[in-house]
Amino acid sequence: MKANLKFAWIVSWFALVGQLLFFIGVSLYTGDWRYAMWSFMVSLLAGVPSMINTWQAQKKANVNKT
Repeated sequence: MKANLKFAWIVSWFALVGQLLFFIGVSLYTGDWRYAMWSFMVSLLAGVPSMINTWQAQKKANVNKT
């Protein structure tokens, strides 16, 4: 089965950066910066492990390709 790593990278970047940008926008709109503070922690907890797993899958796919 071929892994769709491009989609995995997009989802990983969205989990890490996209959520944070969205909630910074919400914070700017509402004036309540707790949205950005809590989303930063959640983005790190979701984004970093998904980036690591995607990176490892990419590395494994490149090893199998050669």
